Amino acid sequence: MMALGWSAPSQVCTALALALGLAAAWRWLRARRSPELRLKRVGTVSGLFLYPLKSCRGLSVDKAEVTELGLRSGVLSDRCWTVMKEDGEMLSAKEEPRLVLISVTHEDGYITLNAPEMKALKIPLQLPRTNSIRNCRRLGAEGEGRDCGEEAAQWITTFLNTKPYRLAHYEPNMMTRKSRDVLPEFEITDEVAYAEGSPILLISEASLDDLNSRLEEKVSITNFRPNIFVTGCAPFEEDSWSQILIGNVQMKGILPCPRCIFTTIDPNTGIMHKKEPLKTLKRYRKYASTEQHSYKSFPPFGCLYGIEKTGMLAVGDPVYEII
Repeated sequence: MMALGWSAPSQVCTALALALGLAAAWRWLRARRSPELRLKRVGTVSGLFLYPLKSCRGLSVDKAEVTELGLRSGVLSDRCWTVMKEDGEMLSAKEEPRLVLISVTHEDGYITLNAPEMKALKIPLQLPRTNSIRNCRRLGAEGEGRDCGEEAAQWITTFLNTKPYRLAHYEPNMMTRKSRDVLPEFEITDEVAYAEGSPILLISEASLDDLNSRLEEKVSITNFRPNIFVTGCAPFEEDSWSQILIGNVQMKGILPCPRCIFTTIDPNTGIMHKKEPLKTLKRYRKYASTEQHSYKSFPPFGCLYGIEKTGMLAVGDPVYEII
């Protein structure tokens, strides 16, 4: 009696089919792990800025790391220090315009605050663990920060000369503020330390040039405090980029940035003019009828982005739209 079994041709066919199936599965898994992006070059990074102390003077850098909370350069991260009222409400230059005159530098484990007619103040990057952790609140969204101590509080209070204030520092693993609590268009995973609501603000040079062509007195990009400045695109083209790639960083366009009276503060004097450039922006920059009604009185300028993939970027990097 013959033993039951496969014939040689059957074995070959089965092995071939199995090999083809495995190859197809491998290609499918590879495509899921590393999809090939379709890219269209739309510009070039011409400037990178971060603002270590919320509402204060920014720093221009040649390269930066993009973290989940925004830009970081060395030991300094974007808006990870904040001035706040004694009740925990974070302070904006909209309330104290002279905040824009405070500058921040760092050296040998300290940050240094400088302001007109003030002696420089050094604050250790590693604050004593005995310093209290405070709740820091802005626009209804709460986070945390370690109090920088009495000397820092007195320095800020003396310079602003209006009411008592304190200084706080966000440390890793502290509670962040959810972008969605301020701007509902963001994802639940988007978060910031002390920025108003978005980890990244991007503006094009063409948009600024378009605005300045309508103003009697030109303004600088400093009035608008972007993180990323882009050249080589049309005015306001940045509003339409739903996803972009810069370096190895992927970002998603969330919302054209609603602008307020902060833009009217002269960054060189700390004086709020309350009219321009906001008045001109309101004449020709408006949200589409489908946008949220709450933004209608704030003209859009620049675009807010969420972080999809962290990494490094630098001045001179090409900007690609993912299509």
